[in-house]
Amino acid sequence: MSDEANYDVAIVGYGPVGATAANLLGQFGLNVVVIERDRDIYFRARAISTDEEVMRIWQQVGLADRLNADMQPGAGANFVDPAGVSIIKLLPADRGNGHPPQQFIYQPAVDRTLRDGVDRFPNVSVLLEYDCLRLVQHPDSVELMLADLTRDEFKRIRATYVIAADGGSSAIRGQLGIGFTGKTYSQRWIVIDTKVLEEWPGHDRLRFHCNPARPTVDCPTPLGHHRWEFPVRDQEDEKDLLTDEAIWHVLAGQGITKANVAIIGCACYNHHVRFADRWRAGRVFLAGDAAHAMPPWIGQGMCAGVRDVANLCWKLHAVLSKSLPDSVLDTYQTERLPHVKDVTNRAVKVGDIIIERNAIRAALRNRVFRFAGKFPAFTSWLRNNRWLPDARYRTGLLAQNGNPATGWLIPQPWVLDEKGDHVRLDDVVGGRWVVLHTGLEQPFQAWRSAGISALRVAPCGGTPGADRIVDRDGKLTAWLESKKAAVVAVRPDGFVYAACSNGQPLPPPPSGFTAPFRREKDYA
Repeated sequence: MSDEANYDVAIVGYGPVGATAANLLGQFGLNVVVIERDRDIYFRARAISTDEEVMRIWQQVGLADRLNADMQPGAGANFVDPAGVSIIKLLPADRGNGHPPQQFIYQPAVDRTLRDGVDRFPNVSVLLEYDCLRLVQHPDSVELMLADLTRDEFKRIRATYVIAADGGSSAIRGQLGIGFTGKTYSQRWIVIDTKVLEEWPGHDRLRFHCNPARPTVDCPTPLGHHRWEFPVRDQEDEKDLLTDEAIWHVLAGQGITKANVAIIGCACYNHHVRFADRWRAGRVFLAGDAAHAMPPWIGQGMCAGVRDVANLCWKLHAVLSKSLPDSVLDTYQTERLPHVKDVTNRAVKVGDIIIERNAIRAALRNRVFRFAGKFPAFTSWLRNNRWLPDARYRTGLLAQNGNPATGWLIPQPWVLDEKGDHVRLDDVVGGRWVVLHTGLEQPFQAWRSAGISALRVAPCGGTPGADRIVDRDGKLTAWLESKKAAVVAVRPDGFVYAACSNGQPLPPPPSGFTAPFRREKDYA
């Protein structure tokens, strides 16, 4: 048994969710340890897409540009009939976060960049090939018993808090006795990952083949990869479908030959709709697939987990730095769960459109969607109500004074900083509490007294300065006007804590707020 080490936060699991948490906490200057069973990054792609909000989170830790270089911007989702003729096409909507609204990813490349990002932080230790056998909670810490999988040795560590990002079969969730309620769909799905050898028409487009005989997902992945997914029919044995002969038979139905792709691997899995009964158990928090599972139809499984830790990590730092009381951590599930449930519900409904097995209902679906798709209002409604929901919290760590801006993720336009450089908003204000205003300062003196910086948002043509940014394209000013807000207090995760219109007082900082929230250091 090795000597006991002490950490602020222990992260169990080193997938994209755990690695994002390690980057966030590392940048906040906390003493962190990551525990991972496997030695290497998982070789197969699992997550296939990301969105502008997640890219904005990765931007806060200085990795967005590196990650963008290995991604492929999406051109929407095309729902096609058995002949490959479009039924309806959904284009991603730009929500003003400063990044492409949809991008396809090759997950091993994303994992590598996120782990390289963690390597920047000397305050983050990574223990590969270690298994967390047991954890015991104490009043002021959590004791973790680890097994070194490379030798017959054990290691005991302590952490003030633990993030369990150890996947859908989370051992930590099981140790805590937390239920994982919901359902698992009985139908199994085959996923085929390939390396592109010779491109074909449509190789870079996402298509949902709404074929009652064999629904199929045809998905591009960057860096020369492509993926297909299809269900196992009732009369079929999945083992028979995992052979080269069967896989090539399915790909041939898509017009794909051995000249086009080389098969990297294939697997069979189930879709799940499940939510952990509790996301917090004392000093332990569940995140990502350990907290929730959803079908893959709108590509939000990994994204939801990244959003989880973006919500949780700044709160952990605030508590550990005594900026906010421990009770603020109870708002983690309060804020995240409704959004995750909404995303999951939308994923299920999109799946229902794709996998309709009744030929008559499928033909009716095709007619209805083709007719309705001629009207822009319908496709807009479909995108807004069946794809990604708004980034908004209705309850949680929010000052409820009735202003419409409260709880929304503030947009991220390009602005002029104090040097006159063109930068994204978060590069000026991201990762800390800040007050943004368009007018007088008096209504938010309580925030100034608490040590929170205030920046005036000047209109296009204005002069930037130490306490003033210029809204280059007028997008931030327009958003504030649309929400009837002249002053907003923005949390470190970019969500509006409080807002008010001209002449009204801005609600004060949260109860127990004692010090400004600042990063320890910025890392490129």
